[in-house]
Amino acid sequence: MTIQIKNQNKLDHVLREIRSRREEFEEKRHVPKDMIAQLKELGIYRAHAPQCFGGDARSPMEFLQLIENISEADGSAGWVASFGSAAIYLAALPRETLAELYAEDPDVVFAGGLFPVQPAERVNGGWLVNGLWKFASGCKGADLLGVGIGTGEGGKPLTAVLRPEDVEIIENWEVIGMRGTGSHDLRVTNVFVPDERIFVRGGDSSIQEPIFQYPSIAYAAQVLAVVNLGVARAALDEIIKMAGRTSITGAPRMADRAYLRISVAKAEATLRSARAFFYETTESAWKSILKGDGVSDEQTSMLRLSAAQAAREGASAVQSAYLLAGTSAIYDGHPLQRYLRDAMVVTQHAFLNESMFEGAGSVQLGVPPMKGFI
Repeated sequence: MTIQIKNQNKLDHVLREIRSRREEFEEKRHVPKDMIAQLKELGIYRAHAPQCFGGDARSPMEFLQLIENISEADGSAGWVASFGSAAIYLAALPRETLAELYAEDPDVVFAGGLFPVQPAERVNGGWLVNGLWKFASGCKGADLLGVGIGTGEGGKPLTAVLRPEDVEIIENWEVIGMRGTGSHDLRVTNVFVPDERIFVRGGDSSIQEPIFQYPSIAYAAQVLAVVNLGVARAALDEIIKMAGRTSITGAPRMADRAYLRISVAKAEATLRSARAFFYETTESAWKSILKGDGVSDEQTSMLRLSAAQAAREGASAVQSAYLLAGTSAIYDGHPLQRYLRDAMVVTQHAFLNESMFEGAGSVQLGVPPMKGFI
């Protein structure tokens, strides 16, 4: 499936800069604000902002392919860019609050440390928020930060929206892969958040536009899973490039070895199959929304299943490329080192772990799935 990307020249320029700076992102443990500004110019953060407030009203397929392209250049940059989808969460805020948030422009970067959900004190007109939250990816470049403060309707977590100056970022993102995502902890101490800046994560949207009918939790899984499709593409392209070089030992070129040709072909077929399933389910759900039929539980289940499958098969393709590369891939600085580390981190996310297969199987067999799956 091919989606037309707007501003292709600008995208190409940004991708080149991301590739040239990915070592910097790893070293700093976050994507710097000047790079976030370029992602804003590319339209990442207005892609799903309400059209009535200046958003671009991009389809999910178009946005996902854009994140896939960025992730091919660097997984961490793709992960941070994926939070352009957070406008779908924010749409659960009152319309008046959204008008205020988007008053200057629709390029609003939202990040959050939503778990573990912390209890907040109910006070007159709002909530008094205290606590510590983990995994706030992209927090250092965010215009708004969210934290989980209990549960609302249907047991879904409430989220408080705060200004960056009200939040302390605890820089402790010491990990193996996805180092550039800056997924630090957040600490909030005695901050009052008015009711109009509290929303139910995954709750009903106050904006009546098609994208806000798309299942928000399933989409949150998709925008992360697609990162591994991009990383896997980069890894396979790397091994194909390596295969044409002459061996320093005098052995046949990698491309002349039957086992490598077979393995590369199998990895390519598996990756493309997972990608096709991923975009097929996305397009099916989107068409259903545009027809006015909404998204069924079965379609939502397939969105989540295809996301988990994309994450896993992407990681599998990266592992195949790494194994085929031999000893050259074990050195610091080799691209396959980063691809391997990043791809394995994606598979560990709670939205993409093994339980997603159990949930999808339950829906298929008519058994109630685990809470929050649909």
